[in-house]
Amino acid sequence: MSGRTPSSPAPRPEVSAPPPAGQAPEGARPTVALAVSGSIAAYKAAEVARLLIQGGARVLPIMTRAAQQFLGPMTLSGLCGEPVRDTMWDPGFAGELHVALAAEADLVLLAPATADVIARLAAGRADDLVTALALCARGPVLAAPAMHPRMWAHPATARNVATLEADGRVQLVGPVFGEVASGERGLGRMAEPAAIAAAAFSRLAPRDLEGLRVVVTAGPTLEDLDPVRFLGNRSTGKMGFAVAERAAARGAQVTLIAGPVSLSTPPGARRVDVRGALSMRGALWQALGEDLRGADALIMTAAVSDYRPAEQHATKLKRTPDLASLPLVPNPDLLAEIGAARGGLADAAGADGARSPVLVGFAVETATDEGVIAYARHKLASKRVDMIVANHAADSFGRDDNRATIVTRDAADALGVLPKPALADRILDRVLQLSRTSRTSRTSQASQASPTGQASAR
Repeated sequence: MSGRTPSSPAPRPEVSAPPPAGQAPEGARPTVALAVSGSIAAYKAAEVARLLIQGGARVLPIMTRAAQQFLGPMTLSGLCGEPVRDTMWDPGFAGELHVALAAEADLVLLAPATADVIARLAAGRADDLVTALALCARGPVLAAPAMHPRMWAHPATARNVATLEADGRVQLVGPVFGEVASGERGLGRMAEPAAIAAAAFSRLAPRDLEGLRVVVTAGPTLEDLDPVRFLGNRSTGKMGFAVAERAAARGAQVTLIAGPVSLSTPPGARRVDVRGALSMRGALWQALGEDLRGADALIMTAAVSDYRPAEQHATKLKRTPDLASLPLVPNPDLLAEIGAARGGLADAAGADGARSPVLVGFAVETATDEGVIAYARHKLASKRVDMIVANHAADSFGRDDNRATIVTRDAADALGVLPKPALADRILDRVLQLSRTSRTSRTSQASQASPTGQASAR
């Protein structure tokens, strides 16, 4: 170990790049042990818990006695549906509590992690339930530091952080630059709950989409009439951003083409902002390429306006009788356009195996369940796509969950009500299956076409 004193820890992104992911058993609901220590940022642990649960995780809450000065145990217990554990000496538990919790948890998350907790972790101390659990953890351990900027900049903290990084057992999420409890600004503020939850899911996710290039469209398109008015819709982009976040967490190379929304870019995704249908069309073709070889999957969650004003005015239109009628022109049907292009390329190649990328559309309707599925089947065939995610308008726009049915050529799978991140994973599971089928088909076609009966190694 070097004898020099480490400098102050460098600024960190809100979500550190994850090492190879630990994951829960396939098909299981992941369990996160959320350990809260005594910082004013402890109140944010409630939102971290909510986001983890919304994403499909089971959360086991653990609190230090100091944390309970900032956040009531009843609040965290009520959110998680689990009792709060705060001591290793629990007379109601037969056995070693820290060992049992470590055996249950797929991931241990310390949020917030105070300077004291970081120091004790670096020293290998196990003098309370939080540090004993971290030392005994069988899976990944994440810590979200929260402290005054001068405490974060102190050489002792720098040494402790360097020790944790050298050990490789604890991954830090943050801290970030911003205002802290004293009103001062600096590096030491805890990362936002959404970033912490995203980092947790990134470590829990299987890396089964590595090597896949996924393009996702999200949000509405807004079609301007003048500098003040536009035609639009109620899409918030939450579903598309959930798909992009989960795809990136599972290892995909993600391009997110987003209409005007007030959502943060998912960690690991490359974002392209657009406004109207025509600008989204341009961004799509740039991402896909003329031969559609720029992506392995296109997931069109965006609610693209069907029409736009025939004329866009440079100044605000005044209220006149002429405005009682607004001339409109149709926007291009982006999904149908790309489906037709893919079909044309496949026809030219003479083999279904040439059909890349996998195409996924969404159908939002106000009809009955049977009507929604019937329309989704029609859309699947008419737009020449592989999958339609069908849902009701009342069950989708602006909500954190969604009631959806996945419609393919062979089946209609009603998924019920799921949090949008969980639905995103179900969609990506199907995309992965379709992508593997497509690759197998292409390999088979190449093998049959080869004079030697073997696939080309180009």
